[in-house]
Amino acid sequence: MAKSHEVLHMLCKGVEYNFRGENYEDIDWLGKEPAITKEQFEAGFAQFDAWKAEQDAIKATAKAALLTQLGITEEQAKLLLS
Repeated sequence: MAKSHEVLHMLCKGVEYNFRGENYEDIDWLGKEPAITKEQFEAGFAQFDAWKAEQDAIKATAKAALLTQLGITEEQAKLLLS
């Protein structure tokens, strides 16, 4: 299950805020207006797992493409970085 800060990260990229708890009311928006509504925040929990899976897939695809471009395996890359 998603945590509140993860949902905020997903929904509010580039928005400045302070977060003091786990509820919408615990967000201190540092702009003039809240970046999202309470309803959007609450709906974000249902969206998070699919978004996270999509982000992980994008990262895995990019990683595989880089390894192919370099002509090395993942194990070889780990050796290089150790």
